[in-house]
Amino acid sequence: MVNRRELLIAGLLHAGTFVAAKRAAASESAWHSWKARYLDPSGRVMDRDQQISHSEGQAYGLLLAQAFGDRDAFSKIEAWTVATLVRPDAPFMGWRFDPGSGSVDNVTATDGDLLRAWALLRAMRDSGWQEFAGRADAVAHAIAARCLAPDPRAPAERLLLPQADAAAGGRGRITINPSYFVSVALRELGAAFDLPDLVRAADHGETVLAELAARGAIPDWIDVAPEGFRAPANHAARSGYDALRIPLYLCWSGRRDHPAVGVMAAALARAPTAGHVAVVTDPGGTVVSESDAAGYRAIQALSVCDPLPAAGAQRFYYPATLWLLALVAQREGDDCG
Repeated sequence: MVNRRELLIAGLLHAGTFVAAKRAAASESAWHSWKARYLDPSGRVMDRDQQISHSEGQAYGLLLAQAFGDRDAFSKIEAWTVATLVRPDAPFMGWRFDPGSGSVDNVTATDGDLLRAWALLRAMRDSGWQEFAGRADAVAHAIAARCLAPDPRAPAERLLLPQADAAAGGRGRITINPSYFVSVALRELGAAFDLPDLVRAADHGETVLAELAARGAIPDWIDVAPEGFRAPANHAARSGYDALRIPLYLCWSGRRDHPAVGVMAAALARAPTAGHVAVVTDPGGTVVSESDAAGYRAIQALSVCDPLPAAGAQRFYYPATLWLLALVAQREGDDCG
């Protein structure tokens, strides 16, 4: 005979299944809404706010398509990327496509190449889409060969450069973008293709993030010189739309305990308006810009193990994309238990 406790447990399990199914349906709906607004039928991911397409966006599209099991979307995004952005001399992408002129800026952006390689690895390894075999390998080897440089403070360690073959500045300085350090991608690519320098770059990247977090909100760009960190010579000294991705990537990497997560979560929480997060702060910690966009608030929620805010009607490409990435990161890197 079934007792009250067994009935209660069965009811809770049923309720949990219902909630999980409801969340899954909501996430699928958000993915389809994102595709309808930002994915051209050709496979071009459209940043409508800037009226361009870029390597980062193509890589985000690939990651999301793989995560949501959308093989058709993945194939179209990769086909357009190869036909339009991938350079003939290397497996890197040109970072920017102007749909008005049809021109491509062939300067590379390492985060886009890193995330595309990771998406291709996941497609083959996790989804079994064997038609993409060999592509991640080529990109990962190119990143290891041309997107790493010795840390001027510790030459045995490797820093991830913001673009392929980036030259050192005056007095041996190297400019880095700390938000490019996606350690889970570096580690998985390094392990998959026997590239230990990528794994070491992931480890050292997390060390650099911890060093920067000890100074306050992590900047979008920083120069690394033999004598230490210096304000970036060619970029604004602020923590903004690039750096806010740092806790997203660390949580996705299973490193919610990393000090940079807490520091950046605190920086996001400085917005003076209720229901907003601070998306840009100056070097002194003053809030320059705030937003109530669900994608930015999702990173704050992910960082402190709160439920993600409802996606709602996403008005802009970047936060709409970040919301979906936070959802995937929560699903794959969750360590809130």
